Amino acid sequence: MVTTDMRVLIVDDDPTNLDVMGALIDRLDDCSSVRFSDPLAALAWLGTRVPDLMLIDHMMPELDGVTMIGILRDDPRFADVPIVMVTANRFDDLRVEALERGATDFIEKPVRVGELRARARNLLALRRSQRLLRDRAALLADEVARATADIRDREMELIVRLCRAAEFRDPETGLHIDRMAQYAEVIAERLGLGRERCRDIRIAAPMHDIGKIGIPDMILLKPGRLSETEFQLMRQHAAIGHSILSGSRVPLMQLGAVIAHCHHERWDGTGYPRGLSGTDIPLESRIVTVADVFDALTSARPYKEAWSLDRARSFLEAGRGTMFDPDCVDAFLNRWEDVLRIHAANQDPMEPAHSQLA
Repeated sequence: MVTTDMRVLIVDDDPTNLDVMGALIDRLDDCSSVRFSDPLAALAWLGTRVPDLMLIDHMMPELDGVTMIGILRDDPRFADVPIVMVTANRFDDLRVEALERGATDFIEKPVRVGELRARARNLLALRRSQRLLRDRAALLADEVARATADIRDREMELIVRLCRAAEFRDPETGLHIDRMAQYAEVIAERLGLGRERCRDIRIAAPMHDIGKIGIPDMILLKPGRLSETEFQLMRQHAAIGHSILSGSRVPLMQLGAVIAHCHHERWDGTGYPRGLSGTDIPLESRIVTVADVFDALTSARPYKEAWSLDRARSFLEAGRGTMFDPDCVDAFLNRWEDVLRIHAANQDPMEPAHSQLA
């Protein structure tokens, strides 16, 4: 079976005209006609199809050609499809009205074979060019999308490798960064941030402690609690992380720099390193603060046992409006079932799971 490339819709209530025009169209290269004597049936057919050219009679009993053209032009699917009105009426007023409703051209009755053939060829050539440009645009868009995805994959690889480097320095990391990143995404979703922004926060959140690379082993690996002097040195990891990540042209790295710098700021202004308060603290950092503290509390450390989930939840509630952004705490607690799911699905092999009520 030979398939045709271009399809031409013909609507005319006169069977003779319909057959003549259809036969002429079918003789054109790579063309086939679809014929209707009933304009309403033609509209029904057009409900699921878009032809490449339409020849529409003016005088039809159920729906005149001008009205039909207006209906078609109101549908964005037919915005670029050439529509030719076939009419025996030579009055200028009709032609102006038809043009205003969206007619592309006119053919007078009785239809002359040469004229119809020439006009159809020209309009179909225009349509082919439109389709070619559309296909090229779609191809280009696909290539851009694939190139963008490749760039994003490379960015992701860079971030993963940076975080792995930090893991080698900090034996406490484990699955902490996976859990807290998912907690952060849950908070962002509940706050109504866009899908891409929520995803970016999840991807960038694991870089929050990248600055620990610059902390001496004697402090970072100390099994017990830090002295005040040691704690002051440990605090420098926020500024170090910002220094490592800032200045990048990669948006995710830029976001990571913001999070690393401000994830120890407190809502009441008593945090570090800048002593920011309230909404002066970047929202992404406020989100990560809640996620990070909750997971740190519920994770076992050499110097402490893991808190129960309920105890950590109570800590967040107590710090709402002082240590933490109230909205971020509320968003986290409103997604409690998701929090439990994430916690249960990401247990460190050496860390025993504990129930919500433990």
